[in-house]
Amino acid sequence: MKFQTKFFTSITLASIILAGWITPVYANPIISSVSPNLVFNDTATTITVTGSGFVSGAVVSLNNYGALTTSFDSPTQLRAVVRPGVPAGTYAVVVTNPDSTTSQLVNGLTIADPSPLPTATPIPFNRPQMVVSSYEINRARVSAGGDFKLSIDFANAGTATALNVQAVFTSPDLIPTETGGVIALDSELLPGHHSDAVQKFYALSSVYGKTVISIEATVTYYDTDGTVYTDKFTLSIPADGSTNDAYPTSTPTGVNSAQLVIASYAATVNPLQPGEQFQLGLTVQNMGNTAAKHVTMIVGGGSAGNSGETPQPGGVSGSGGEFTNFAPLNSSNIQSLGDIPAGGAMQVLQDLIVNVSTSPGAYPMKISFSYVNNKGEVINDDQVITLLVYRLPNVDVSFYRPLDPIFAGQPAALPIQIVNLGKNSTVLGNMKIEVEGGTLDPASTLVGSLDPGGYFTFDSTLFADAPGDLNLTITIEYTDDFNQARTLTRKLNVTVEESFVDPGIDPSMGGGGGEMPPIIEEESFLHKIWRAILGFLGLDSAPPTNEIPGGEMMPGEEMIPIPPSGG
Repeated sequence: MKFQTKFFTSITLASIILAGWITPVYANPIISSVSPNLVFNDTATTITVTGSGFVSGAVVSLNNYGALTTSFDSPTQLRAVVRPGVPAGTYAVVVTNPDSTTSQLVNGLTIADPSPLPTATPIPFNRPQMVVSSYEINRARVSAGGDFKLSIDFANAGTATALNVQAVFTSPDLIPTETGGVIALDSELLPGHHSDAVQKFYALSSVYGKTVISIEATVTYYDTDGTVYTDKFTLSIPADGSTNDAYPTSTPTGVNSAQLVIASYAATVNPLQPGEQFQLGLTVQNMGNTAAKHVTMIVGGGSAGNSGETPQPGGVSGSGGEFTNFAPLNSSNIQSLGDIPAGGAMQVLQDLIVNVSTSPGAYPMKISFSYVNNKGEVINDDQVITLLVYRLPNVDVSFYRPLDPIFAGQPAALPIQIVNLGKNSTVLGNMKIEVEGGTLDPASTLVGSLDPGGYFTFDSTLFADAPGDLNLTITIEYTDDFNQARTLTRKLNVTVEESFVDPGIDPSMGGGGGEMPPIIEEESFLHKIWRAILGFLGLDSAPPTNEIPGGEMMPGEEMIPIPPSGG
């Protein structure tokens, strides 16, 4: 019995020791910092959490919000993506290991709403606009002869739906595998929505000795009208310069580069027309994970050719840009923006004028950003935005002659005239006249083409219900230069007077116009004999009336018969 008890006790102790040896024991995670600790909630931003005790499968989350998409780099570093739409506020950052051990950094991350442009108005047209919200690879660095996976988060930052979105990847140092370098994203990507793409690459021997590899991503898509758009993005991938396919044993640092992107833009005048002066508002955001120092914005395109920590005077060239249709006003096309931290954003205003000779159309505008990276190298980023120029009709609506007095309840003529005051011919569609407190007949017509200085007249009849002021609303339909239906609205004012009635005329009297009917007097016997004699002689023997030649007799007057001479 003692032997069995000792044997059972030994077996139990051995099981406990074996279970403790097999079950992994993790150290409690510790968070030391979060970078960047300030992000904006209109774009996706990758944050880096540093500390100790992190294991594969650890998840980064925000207190009172939820878990974030997390990538494990090393026991001392995690990366997480803060997607757009997270409510603004200050959050505690929490790291949870697979064994449920956690660590929390109070007030570790602040999420802010982007500041609106001070004077910007909504974009004067609707179009989709694809941007790269974030991207990462599944390795710390790329080696020659090795393969890796690139994950990209595309987003539609425009105001219209992007259809049939397709991405094509090219690089002189990499070979795309499995897909041939072409990925079909969403067939319909709504504004503000995201689409993730994954592309695998094989690194060629030309990667040897390089620290950065460039990948060009070309995205094509359509809008609902069938207009095709093409955007090109340059992605920077870190390389270790070796030919060893194994993962590096040093602590990975991720992609250390700045990338300036125009997140949004708008004009203060809507719509733009030739000769219009306006301000162009731009939201510039640093999508990279290092600061962009001494940033210079060049409207129209340009570059900074020198290198060094600080660009020297004269090192920025902005005179070779395109200014045929848009030219800077009140200042040059070069602005110094200072430093933009990783994940930071800045709003910039540039005064411009539309050339009076500019024809209606869509005009791309090149904008360059020149800045110094964390290695002291001068980097030039070029981007393109599109501005629409319209030439809307300039017409005057008035009366081509003075109006006749208008009385309530009686028809009145409205002699309406449309004059083309513009310098070009214009084609107008249907014109409709509306009024409250009366009726119009006719109330609509087709205008047609008008030459410069030409006019179109339209006569309508107004039946006003009551005296007073009436406002006529005239709406003219037409199609603008981009085949969009538009309307012109003008107002005319008319005065309606009381209906006029002559108090001296009895409407009950006959005659149709208030005329007094002839009054026949009662004849005497002698008058009747006299009329008989006149009839016998073939003269007028009609009964006498109160009428007098050339007019009417007053009531009560007697007609005195005149006997013929010689009688």
